[in-house]
Amino acid sequence: MAKDSTAFDDLDIDLLGDLDRSEAQLSVRVERRRYGKPMTIVEGFPPDVDLGKLASKLKRAAGAGGTVQDDRIEIQGDQVDRVVELLRADGYTV
Repeated sequence: MAKDSTAFDDLDIDLLGDLDRSEAQLSVRVERRRYGKPMTIVEGFPPDVDLGKLASKLKRAAGAGGTVQDDRIEIQGDQVDRVVELLRADGYTV
């Protein structure tokens, strides 16, 4: 017996995830930390986003360290331009 399927069964698209990303308004800013060192802060993510996975992607692209704390991503250095570019490419509104 053949499986009754639609054309959408074969697509690997998370439409609700895409909608959440496009509706979330993220903020990216730089804070000065100890000894005047800059830290790029990204906030405003929807609750269902895997921040650890996204932080790893951003850190790798920026070539910098960082962490996830209090529902925000912190990247070492002034990485605002690069982070904004990557988030927009992922479908986020920044």
